[in-house]
Amino acid sequence: MQLISKYTLTLVFCMVSLALICSCGSRKNMVYLQPDSTQINTLYEQYIPRIQANDILTIVVTAADPKVTVPFNPVSSMTTNITQQSDMAMKPTYTVDDKGNITLPMLGKVYVKGLTRIQAIEKIRSELNQYIKDPGVNINFNNFRISVLGEVARPGSFIMPTERITVLEALGMAGDMTIRGVRENVMLIREVDGQKAMHRLDLTQQNTLNSPYYYLAQNDVIYVEPNKAQINNSKLGANTNIIISIASLLITVISVLTR
Repeated sequence: MQLISKYTLTLVFCMVSLALICSCGSRKNMVYLQPDSTQINTLYEQYIPRIQANDILTIVVTAADPKVTVPFNPVSSMTTNITQQSDMAMKPTYTVDDKGNITLPMLGKVYVKGLTRIQAIEKIRSELNQYIKDPGVNINFNNFRISVLGEVARPGSFIMPTERITVLEALGMAGDMTIRGVRENVMLIREVDGQKAMHRLDLTQQNTLNSPYYYLAQNDVIYVEPNKAQINNSKLGANTNIIISIASLLITVISVLTR
C-alpha cells in the first residue's frame, strides 16, 4: 500500500511539474513598457486619425439663432420615438462616399477625405459663412470601431466615443492580455484607402510610445497571439483524455503488481 502511494505521488508530482514548466514565463516577457533610454516624444497631433471613405460622421450646425440652423440639421424620420432613441441617433449623420465626399443640405458635396476632424470642422464652417453668421460646427465619428482579438480576457469589437485612443486603452477595454499573450509581438491591422497592412508592436518596450501605431485609427484590429506554452498546451489538450487513461492504467498495473 505504501508502494502504491509512492508510485502514485511520483506520477502526480511529475504531471504537476510538467504543467508548471509549460506555464512559466519570465517577468521580462510580461511587464509593459519597461524603462530604457528612449526619449518619449509622442504627439497625438502627428498621428491623429483622418477621415476615410465609408466613415459615418455626425455633423451638427449651431448658431446664435437656432432657427437659421434648421435646414442644416435634418432629423431622420426614423427617430420618431424619442424615449427609445439616443441623443446621437437623432443627430444628422452622413456617410463619406468612395470619392471622399459628404453631401450636406444647402452646401451640396463637400470633400472631407484625408482631413482630421478639426480640419473638416473648419472647412464646413467656412462654407456655411455665406448662409449663417458666425456658425458653429460639431463633427464626431459615428462608427469609430476597433477590434481586439486573441489572448485577451474579453475579445470583441468596440465603438469609441472619441477618436483619441491608444493600443493600451483598447487592450484595457478588452480586459487586458491574458498571461499567455505575447506582449513583444502584438499585431495591428490597419486599412488605408482599401489596402490592409500589418504592423508589429513590442509592448514590453518603452519606445513603443513613439510608434506611429500607438494611437489607433478607425477600424483597426489588434491581435494578441498565444505564447509557445499555450500552443503546446492546446496540442496536449487534444490528447488529455489519452493521457488520463494512460495514467489510470499505470496506477492499475502498479496496484496489481504490488499486491
